[in-house]
Amino acid sequence: MKLVFSQHDLQESVNIVLKAVPSKTTMPILECILIDASFNEIRFTTNDMELGIETVVTGEVVEKGKIALDAKIFSDIVRKLPNSQVTIETNDRDVATITCEKAKFDIPGKPGDDFAHLPAFDRKDFITISQFSLKEIIRQTIFSIAVNENNKLMTGELFEVRNNILKVVSLDGHRIAIRNLELKDSCPDKKVVVPGKTLNEISKILSGEMDDPVNIYFADNYLLFEFGQTVVLSRLIDGEYFRIDQMLSSDYETKIVINRQEFMSCIDRATLLVRESDKMPVIINISENNMELSIDSAIGSMDENMDIEQTGRDIIIGFNPKFLLDALRVIDDENVSIYFVNAKAPCFIRDDNGHYVYLILPVNINVNAGR
Repeated sequence: MKLVFSQHDLQESVNIVLKAVPSKTTMPILECILIDASFNEIRFTTNDMELGIETVVTGEVVEKGKIALDAKIFSDIVRKLPNSQVTIETNDRDVATITCEKAKFDIPGKPGDDFAHLPAFDRKDFITISQFSLKEIIRQTIFSIAVNENNKLMTGELFEVRNNILKVVSLDGHRIAIRNLELKDSCPDKKVVVPGKTLNEISKILSGEMDDPVNIYFADNYLLFEFGQTVVLSRLIDGEYFRIDQMLSSDYETKIVINRQEFMSCIDRATLLVRESDKMPVIINISENNMELSIDSAIGSMDENMDIEQTGRDIIIGFNPKFLLDALRVIDDENVSIYFVNAKAPCFIRDDNGHYVYLILPVNINVNAGR
């Protein structure tokens, strides 16, 4: 095999597929990048058996062939090569020679046929959205997945297609994030749970351009994302996702409309008095079109008043400030509407068009603490 690349194109493609190389594995072949130039194009593939990535690389096939190279060694070499032409040649002993200007490396490889190729996939049922939309949906929901794996379903996100609407949901037991997107083309109803790891890695690869499409294909055990010259195949999380519709309600006793940036800045100032290890709630006291936000910690106390538009009853309620900030940061609207039922029930941040819903559970407080 003999291939010729520009260092820039080579590094760009290596960076894409590195995201599916396992950090620990009992199968050494999975620690490799498969370089496949069996035909007239060059493909790089990685696969950790949960997430697989394949991308077509810009380069010249001088002699066909394939080889699997240790991902860490190969990526480190490529990253430090001069920005010039790179040639990769292999011999019959599966040794790869990498040359660039005056630099030359010989590294051992493994037979390409030993690599775990991505499974065959029936590309029948799919939806198409822009890379911008997918990147935004991930950004606006991924913060609500659970960090630990006590409940596997909480480490993923629900992707549900129903009535030509894509609904993406994440939750961690304390909050729920929901994004809805209207689809242009019809697709059979689907409901799958995608690992958060997959979505995080995809988000890093996406261009984020409105005009660049991504096709999302559904199968029994996998979801496949296809965009540009790259395919990302993810194993799904088994199990019935939580019935979130039962947790959502349109009933409320209090509604406020507040400037999002001002509210964020106010919460941010309050958290100056909270150590990272503390679980200190901010207390919100709503009355007569005014919101008083206060906090009282071992470091000190703070209170601040904000003008709001209020509908309904007065209320005093406490929240984990991080959960409020996480939701507010990913909303792009200038003003947000927040709905309250009572001091023990979750609040809802949602827009009038139903594009997003954020549910946040309150923290039990001494009701007199907010007065």
